[in-house]
Amino acid sequence: MKIPPVDLKFQHAEVADEVAAGWEQVLANTAFIGGPQVGAFEQAYSEYSGVAHTIGLGNGTDALELALRAVGVGHGDECVLPTNSFIATAEAVARTGATPVFVDCDPDTYLIDTKAAVAAFTERTKAVLPVHLYGQMAPLEELKPVCDEQGIFLIEDAAQSQGAKRNGAVSGSVGHLAGTSFYPGKNLGAYGDAGAVTTQDAALAEKVRLLSQHGSPSKYVHSTLGFNSRLDTLQAVVLHAKLKRLNAWNTMRQEAAAYYTEQLSDVAGVKTPVTLDGNEHVWHLYVVRVAERDRVLKHLQDNGVGGQIHYPTPIHKSGAFATDGSFPNAESTAGEILSLPMYPGLTREQQDRVVEVLAEAVK
Repeated sequence: MKIPPVDLKFQHAEVADEVAAGWEQVLANTAFIGGPQVGAFEQAYSEYSGVAHTIGLGNGTDALELALRAVGVGHGDECVLPTNSFIATAEAVARTGATPVFVDCDPDTYLIDTKAAVAAFTERTKAVLPVHLYGQMAPLEELKPVCDEQGIFLIEDAAQSQGAKRNGAVSGSVGHLAGTSFYPGKNLGAYGDAGAVTTQDAALAEKVRLLSQHGSPSKYVHSTLGFNSRLDTLQAVVLHAKLKRLNAWNTMRQEAAAYYTEQLSDVAGVKTPVTLDGNEHVWHLYVVRVAERDRVLKHLQDNGVGGQIHYPTPIHKSGAFATDGSFPNAESTAGEILSLPMYPGLTREQQDRVVEVLAEAVK
């Protein structure tokens, strides 16, 4: 039995007919850019996320960058973010000309250390980007009052958390803006690159949309320097079809995570994930912690189990952003975290095999 880390075939089978019909309509009308399906998805995603505005974009990295630019982040500014994240969080900051300021993560949840983030605020801090990592939201209530007091923008990195909630609030609805990714393997994934910015603020939404289409409020009028980052109409069809099923698929992830946790509870040497009180976790990833992680990962892969690492190198140690600083939690977890297969359609038989092979590896 070979078990991939992610398997999208189950999801595709559920939406295939609807996507085919939607694509046929797009092809017939030849509305490939900005077709009505884009607006329909944006409206549906706004309603799902409890926000006033969604702006579909080309990818999740652009979403973060345009959110930053919409609030005026640029040269001379600093943006605080966790070093335990995918590099895109820092990349988006750097592309505006601002400086990423890294902070450590919580040792149990691996989410941003909010106390460290607040301690890193300076007069140059323009924004903070908490990452909703692995499918659960960061404790934004520990950052928002300080941000409001100091005039710092709170921008959620919601790329791994479509449908997650914290104290009833949906991911992407709390900060001034949020950037999310619809990369194919996300909880809500396109059939290629795609992303979006969500916000409650109409003026900020207008700025993001303007920036995303060459700074052009109308054809051949360019009021500001912009970008070309628009949600493709064909991808909007896919996302709208999948969005209708997202809650059911997230429930499957939650059930699979609960089963993993139950089956691993007696396996010595495996630390199972911690869900922060108040969070409704949607399990984009199921990340355990083990000693001798690289050896354990090799054993899994040699036995047909597709384990992965998210992420093997903290951003501050990457070649692109190498910097001095002490981030002991991020550095220690990077050598021990291991992502087990997780996706809708994962069977109990597959999970039993994952647990069996993992238990063998950690003996």
